[in-house]
Formats: sequence, structure tokens, C-alpha cells
Amino acid sequence: MLGTTAGCHRLWSHRSYKAKWPMKLILTIFQTAAFQGPIYVWVRDHRLHHKFTDTNADPYNALRGFFFSHIGWALVRKHPDVLKKGAMIDCKDLEQDPFVVFQRKWFAFLMPFCCFILPTLIPYWAWNETLSNAWHLTICSICLNINMILSVNSVAHMWGTKPYDKSITPVNNTGVSFVTFGEGWHNYHHVFPWDYKAAELGNYTLDFATVFIDFFAFLGLAYDLKTVHIDIVKKRILQNQHMNNKISYEE
Repeated sequence: MLGTTAGCHRLWSHRSYKAKWPMKLILTIFQTAAFQGPIYVWVRDHRLHHKFTDTNADPYNALRGFFFSHIGWALVRKHPDVLKKGAMIDCKDLEQDPFVVFQRKWFAFLMPFCCFILPTLIPYWAWNETLSNAWHLTICSICLNINMILSVNSVAHMWGTKPYDKSITPVNNTGVSFVTFGEGWHNYHHVFPWDYKAAELGNYTLDFATVFIDFFAFLGLAYDLKTVHIDIVKKRILQNQHMNNKISYEE
């Protein structure tokens, strides 16, 4: 989970903080084990999602329905607009990141080992779990993790509150935040995508990803953490209460 939330999302997609190589290594391993595809592809599609939210160029377009935004997008061919606009997304920073480049090159070998083989063998070796039990628990955990992450694209675009921008589909959903370690404050995130907390005030009760990043910042392995001043957040809430037109923010 943290490989996707603290890694793919907040570090590589939005560059909301910077990380030294030990933290990047940990996040790369976690992300490889998450069965979410290569970092490069995940980040490219997520940047596309933010740039063209709720259009045909949005890979997870919520206007196409719950099933499509949750998992359907991964089961069908990509819309021509996704392919066209996706090719225009700037990914030069990813192409210069040795961890992203290495993982992308060897993903076909690294993913099965980190995602299936190692999680199955560890309980088998460590406490004599049967291979059958270890294997099926691994599959169940992967399925659970995938659906929790995908709920950000579906549930957090349909049911919840919109204190920051009423004109967009992303919402704040406490349940999604709970199961994703803090990714459910989605209305806030789409207005302030550069905030490393991805949530107002960084609610640690439901935002373990922020705790994780802060811990590594304490160790000196995460730095240049970007955030939004509380006065700007309050001003945005007041604006949203009196305006219906969408206000655009650059990533």
C-alpha cells in the first residue's frame, strides 16, 4: 500500500517531497509488490488523470460509471484520447530516475518475485505455514490491496463531501481514507495536488502515509516536503461556498 500511496502517488506523480536513495529503494520494493504495474506507467496515467479529469482522456473517467472507474478501465482498450494525450505527458523526471528505470526494465521478473513468490515463501519458511495456505493468503491480500487502492478512482469520485471544489467529481470520503492510509481526501487533493499530506492538516488517524513520510523526514531521508498554508486552505473553502465555477490549479 505505501509503495503506491507514499511512493507512486505523492513522491513520483506529484513530486510533493523528495527522497534519498534508501527511501526510494524501500518504496520501489513496496510498489513492485503491490501488483499495480510499473511506477512509470502508474505515474504517467495518474498525471493524465489530473490533467484531464472526467474527460475521455482520463484513464479512470468517473463519468463512465462506477465499474469503469474502479476496475473496468483495466479490462478494456484505452480510449484513443488516453493514448493521444498520454503520449504528451512529461515524464522526463521518471526517465532520469534510476529506480524507476531499473524497475521498468526488469518488471517482468521483479513483480512475480516481490508480489507472489516471496510473500508465499516467507510464512512457509518462517513459521511452517503450508504452501497452499501461504499462496492463497497472498492472493487474497493482493486482491484486497488492489480494490482498496482502486476505491480512490471510484468511491472517492462519487460519494462524499466537496468542501474545496463543488464543480468536480472528486470527494472527501473518510472510509476511503481509512482503507488507503489517507488517500480519501480526494476533493482536497485535486485542488492542492502538491501537498505531500494529500489532506488538510494531515489527519494522522487516517493518514498513515503522511506519518510514514514524516518519519523518513525525521531520519533525514525525505526532504523538501511541500504543503499548503492553513490560511490558503480556509480561503479556498470560503471561495467554494460562494462560487460554482471551477477554479483551476497547476500541479
